[in-house]
Amino acid sequence: MKAIVYERTGDASVLQLVDRPVPEPGPGEVLVRVAVSGVNPTDWKARRQWPLPAGWQTPGQDGAGVVEAVGEGVDRALIGERVWLWEAAWQRPWGTAAEYTVVPVRQAVRLGDASFDLGAALGIPFLTAHRCLTAGEYMPDKLHAGALSDHVVLVQGGAGAVGNAAIQLARWADACVVTTVSSAEKAQLAAAAGASFVINYREQDVVEEVRKIAPDGVHTIVEVAAAHNAAVDAQLVRHGGAVCVYADDGGAEVTLPIRPLMVHNARWQFVLVYTEPKAAKAHAVNDVAAAAAQAGIRVGQEAGLPLHHYSLEATAAAHVAVENGVVGKVLISTTDER
Repeated sequence: MKAIVYERTGDASVLQLVDRPVPEPGPGEVLVRVAVSGVNPTDWKARRQWPLPAGWQTPGQDGAGVVEAVGEGVDRALIGERVWLWEAAWQRPWGTAAEYTVVPVRQAVRLGDASFDLGAALGIPFLTAHRCLTAGEYMPDKLHAGALSDHVVLVQGGAGAVGNAAIQLARWADACVVTTVSSAEKAQLAAAAGASFVINYREQDVVEEVRKIAPDGVHTIVEVAAAHNAAVDAQLVRHGGAVCVYADDGGAEVTLPIRPLMVHNARWQFVLVYTEPKAAKAHAVNDVAAAAAQAGIRVGQEAGLPLHHYSLEATAAAHVAVENGVVGKVLISTTDER
């Protein structure tokens, strides 16, 4: 099979297209013929600095494809199932930037008739967004239609992949979603994703505009730039509300006004999808799968998430695009089945 492999950390030039034997699924694992691999910021960050316990790594946490074989203890009825994959390369060498990969069976989720493009876009962004939408004291553990019908959610940076996922999931759960963006073009994307209100933070006062919509503040803030937005978030989180931070601004530090947040019993929740509690992860996988099955989440320009397709041979270019902050979702087509 063809696979992308790197044997040392570094820039995108370390990514090599190689021929490897098709891996055999071990006990509790499935072999998946990958159709589409999703690229996330975590992929280039891992490529630059994460250790290589196996001495090599195929990148790609997310993907979608068809189950080709199963290991010992796995129901053979899964063979032939279309699935989406999550955390394929987390503490494992077999990522999704390859024609085949192996994952534990619980990390291969039935996709049904949804597109492989959608399946490859679900993992990191949507599981992260789910955690951000369920970690607060006012928020439910699980999402479904109506779960957030009385809630106001603020998504800081609604045109990014996680921001888009948070908007779509929150709207699927019937929340009122307010989001911030930096341009008219990004405002169009956030509106397409389903945001109820879109605020251009370069032209409007975010605190003033959000207070018009939610005078008592918002239940949860999905935060991409905590160091930059901390003062705004502190003014907008309601009593008992939560600010859920999923990015680190390149290692920046956050300064918070303690007393106002104490008065509100506010929560600052830091989110890393890989290490979130197991129960929360299980809820996220189930809910995201349900939302996809119900057509509650989508991808593409019409969903506010433009798609950028690359071939397996062009994986290095795909990584560079993500590292340079391309707007939308970068996907690698590993076969012609997309």
